[in-house]
Amino acid sequence: MEETCQHVLERDKLDKESKKRARKQMRAAHTVLRHAGISTVSHATQSLVIANGGLGNGVSRERLLDMLKGFGSVLSLLMPPNKPYAFVRYDSFEDAKMAFLTLNGCKLQAEGQPVTLYVNFVDKVDFKEHSTQSLPPGLLVVEDFVSLEYEQELLQLMALNTATQAAPKKSLKHRKVKHYGYEFCYDNNNVDLNAPLPGGLPIICDDVIDECMKNGYLKSKPDQLTINQYEPGQGIPPHIDTHSAFEDIVMDFKHPDGQNVSVLLPQRSLLVMKGESRYLWSHGITPRKSDVVPVINADAAQIVSSDLGNLTLNKRETRTSFTFRKVRQTPCNCVYPSVCDSQSAGKLNVPPSVPQSEVDASRLEQDFVHKVYEEIAGHFSSTRHSPWPKVVEFLKSLSSGALVVDIGCGNGKYLGVNKDLYMIGCDRSRNLVEICRERQFQAFVSDALSIPIRDGICDACISIAVIHHFSTKERRLAAIKELMRILKPGGKALIYVWALEQEYNNKKSKYLKENKAQLSQIDMKEAKHYELTSITCTHNMEDTSEDTAEEPFQAELTVHTNRTSFLSKDLLVPWHLKGISKNSRETDKPRVESDIEPQSSAVFHRYYHVFSKGELEELCTKIECVQILSSYYDQGNWCVIIGKLL
Repeated sequence: MEETCQHVLERDKLDKESKKRARKQMRAAHTVLRHAGISTVSHATQSLVIANGGLGNGVSRERLLDMLKGFGSVLSLLMPPNKPYAFVRYDSFEDAKMAFLTLNGCKLQAEGQPVTLYVNFVDKVDFKEHSTQSLPPGLLVVEDFVSLEYEQELLQLMALNTATQAAPKKSLKHRKVKHYGYEFCYDNNNVDLNAPLPGGLPIICDDVIDECMKNGYLKSKPDQLTINQYEPGQGIPPHIDTHSAFEDIVMDFKHPDGQNVSVLLPQRSLLVMKGESRYLWSHGITPRKSDVVPVINADAAQIVSSDLGNLTLNKRETRTSFTFRKVRQTPCNCVYPSVCDSQSAGKLNVPPSVPQSEVDASRLEQDFVHKVYEEIAGHFSSTRHSPWPKVVEFLKSLSSGALVVDIGCGNGKYLGVNKDLYMIGCDRSRNLVEICRERQFQAFVSDALSIPIRDGICDACISIAVIHHFSTKERRLAAIKELMRILKPGGKALIYVWALEQEYNNKKSKYLKENKAQLSQIDMKEAKHYELTSITCTHNMEDTSEDTAEEPFQAELTVHTNRTSFLSKDLLVPWHLKGISKNSRETDKPRVESDIEPQSSAVFHRYYHVFSKGELEELCTKIECVQILSSYYDQGNWCVIIGKLL
């Protein structure tokens, strides 16, 4: 009898594991459908999708292919970059079926962390071929520019601590660095022309400089050198070098129109940046432990293409770079004024104003919401780790298996609070979405005014601290309408917005209670500091279109003093960019910020419209299908739960 009971318990345990695995398979199928538009099928085919077996999970092509070949002849293996899945096609149905039966629930080591694979059949895999990319104009990569012997001599410069011609070695947040000629100031991305370092550039670098000048890579001898050394997982935040500081100088590149080009730079190579690549494209190295690289010629300089059949992971090692610059003695007059600090200097003190047109509103939000969150994503995420109790209460009140969308999900802190829900998130910030994906949450980049989800398919959605970033009443209303569009009839939405009233029922909000003396000492200078920092990330706000020229902007937006009561409804709230805390989970996550060191505490300004009592409910009642189920005040926020009428 005892033995029989033991068999029953073991069978029940196996049944539970099978059901859990089946649920995971179903979720994996939904993920592939959303990300790639590819539907899984229940019948056996020659093609499989391997969830959790993608480059985005840290699984290399070689490791996955080695496992897959154990079940038969593999015809193709497609691995999309940064995605948590891969596609394999076998030579026969039998091979594919054997892999399907064996791999489900199987564990695989990926960058030191085990991942569990979930497998589904697919009929076919179609991916659009991207047009062939080319290097940004003005960019040149010269392979094998430095010999093995000379490489070792140059590396000694980083090891020296007492060279009289060198500035003291510094240990920064993202790397080790040494300066020669002039010290690069990270608080303003510039150099102090009146404070040259003793000794000039090291003599050992003369051979590199002479070779560059002989081949026309440099017009004149450089007078500034920065040596950077990065450990695996470290990188350079994307940035455009200050125009007024340096002439042409000897990574991921991004054009202002959104075009991205990833260039593979092999060991001992030379990268020359001139013209457009130097002055218009931003460049940086995403902090991660492995890079997506081509399998073929992985050690040669080239653009990382979109050939999904030729991509794998390459583990990073310690990297040292030598950057030579020529200090500029006169203002820059390049042909890229939109990103030139010299040419925009006279326009930086024009403060933005409350928008009067859709064009102005979109521009204001782009400069004071979207761009700012891209810059502060890593630091912002490190401060957003505790879910608000009433939001958790709402999510836990929903039925098991409900499809819930978090609009403006940030770093995804609400996506995992209820494991019984099927939750996905979206956010306007690509860098915050990347953090969500690193945490294994399902998220995609989307504007809250145009969510790429079909009408009426969601059981619920949440919008926490998002709608107050829209700068006109019409756009705030449109954001709520978009929430209702994707809800099923009978579905519910929870909305939080920042409240004008930070003292309610004779109680101060948590925001006001956290007002410390040291904060006020910083924030009393905000209005003056604004002219120096916040406008640098904006367009020239007086350049309006002709149809709005006769109707000037209203009052200028004021800069709010942190941890104090709000004095106006439309304002700019400072964010002091600091280093990510040691306890943060984001130390290895991609993050974007100006090339400013943590101790400088750069200030960015975010646009907010703070809501007065009853304003949020009034907006909701303007939508015919909306029913207000409840409304309340929660720690400095006005909140509503609304339902979509049947």
